[in-house]
Amino acid sequence: MNTNEEPHVLRDDKNHVAWLTLNRPKQMNALSREVISELLSQLDKIAADTKIRVVVLSGAGVAFSAGHDLKQMMEFADAGNEMEIENTISACTDVMLKIQGLPQPVIASIQGTATAAGCQLVAACDIAIAGSHARFATSGINLGLFCSTPLVQISRNVGKSAALEMAFTGKFINAEDALRIGLISKCVGPEVLDAEVENIALEIASKSPSAIRLGKELFYKQRELGIDAAYALAMQAMNKNMQNDDAREGIKAFVEKRTPPEWRNLPEE
Repeated sequence: MNTNEEPHVLRDDKNHVAWLTLNRPKQMNALSREVISELLSQLDKIAADTKIRVVVLSGAGVAFSAGHDLKQMMEFADAGNEMEIENTISACTDVMLKIQGLPQPVIASIQGTATAAGCQLVAACDIAIAGSHARFATSGINLGLFCSTPLVQISRNVGKSAALEMAFTGKFINAEDALRIGLISKCVGPEVLDAEVENIALEIASKSPSAIRLGKELFYKQRELGIDAAYALAMQAMNKNMQNDDAREGIKAFVEKRTPPEWRNLPEE
């Protein structure tokens, strides 16, 4: 990156929340190799930062993200550089998996359009809150490119028919429809989007970081299992959680009808 350029991903920390903003508004926050690299770097730093309890991801300008930087991808294709294309897609997948593996919950704040890999990014976040004017699509098919990697993530959030209709038609859906099919968790007026996201982020940040960390990890592990194996894993997690200092003190405070203690910033292993 040119040192005279602004970062492609901005970060602002306050009240235990890291606010990450994709910062290519003129390119509709397309996920170039540079954006992906900076986003991965920030997520790596946040994973090791015990002061951060929640992450909020948004986009600057009118779009959340238009997906892969197709101009850059075509430059790779025209140069016959299949390895660069593969590396870009692989790095983008790393972002999605990093979000899922992050100890902290990640909230997507969608103020505008989210298409293709941008829609994938929405689906990868733990919680997704959109302004009522936001739109979503897996529109690659309109260009002769099926959104295969976005569909991996999206199909884990929405039903088969809804996911395939999006992928086969490439049509945009509005925020209300995205809420109906489970792509997002809440749809609010654009004028209150920032406040709503902040309220939820601060509510989560007020909870025990160790319990949140354990719970998030367990959630993603168990949902890929059959019900018997999922319950077995969940029982182990509950037992481990009960031995945690936060849980023990929190339960004692509840039983004794006193104010809960301050939660530890450093999650217990």
